[in-house]
Amino acid sequence: MDFPGLPARLLGVRETVARSQAAGGWRHPVRIVAVTKTHGPDAVRAALAAGIRDIGENRVQEALQKQEVLSDLPVDWHLVGTLQRNKARHVAGRFALVHSIDRGDLAAELDRRMLPGTRQPVLVQVNCSGEPQKGGIAPESLPDLLDQLRALERLQVRGLMTMSALTEDTREQHRAFSLLRELRDAAGRSGHPLDELSMGMSGDYPAAVEEGATMIRLGTVLFGERHT
Repeated sequence: MDFPGLPARLLGVRETVARSQAAGGWRHPVRIVAVTKTHGPDAVRAALAAGIRDIGENRVQEALQKQEVLSDLPVDWHLVGTLQRNKARHVAGRFALVHSIDRGDLAAELDRRMLPGTRQPVLVQVNCSGEPQKGGIAPESLPDLLDQLRALERLQVRGLMTMSALTEDTREQHRAFSLLRELRDAAGRSGHPLDELSMGMSGDYPAAVEEGATMIRLGTVLFGERHT
């Protein structure tokens, strides 16, 4: 099979997740989203064969192409990259979860593009690292955005997403991820119950799991270095 090392790598990830959950005192399931950006459809097939059905894509066009080729597979597609407002019409209803809602106008456009009687599950992306180049709403602006999204009947806000700074400093990783968890808990106390915390990638997922992640987005640690 393509990606012959994937089952062993996945086993290693699951073992790390178990240790990290134990360290953090968590017992809830952690969903692994296999990010196949820049890899071809074979990566999706390999992930499914290894037992992963949650597939993440960063770019809308690349995701749509793979969806067309792999339409016969039981895959749950996740859009984990930035979503531009003018691409919302291509995204609505095509993804099990959109991870990157960070503006009211973007959310309203996605809501407008959904068919009547349907709902698009989404996460709100929060910039917990404080880095200006990263997407996501500022933490202090989250309550207002959640209030705006409550009025959009065709969106279902499931939780929050973030990225830590690109650093090997585990203290900084923990700071960003614990902040997202605290924001989720505060939202719940304010009448916005949210289940999902999408946080942690190949370089920092142990810290994310220890801080309570329910979903981790992994590419390199599963498939090896990406092609350019």
